[in-house]
Amino acid sequence: MSNLVKALIALSALAFVLAVVTHFTGALMSTQAEAYSRASTNLALLAIALVVAYDRPAGTGRTL
Repeated sequence: MSNLVKALIALSALAFVLAVVTHFTGALMSTQAEAYSRASTNLALLAIALVVAYDRPAGTGRTL
């Protein structure tokens, strides 16, 4: 699971960098900077959700 989370975080960072570059240089492949920014946010939220849902210590007795 941690490899998936790390991959999502890496993709989120890449999308953020693309958003910054697109903002200063203009649209890349007719894609606006907001699309990369939104993708970055969504990937980061997916990574956070996976960590919260699956990386709990065993035996805490907590349920959803």
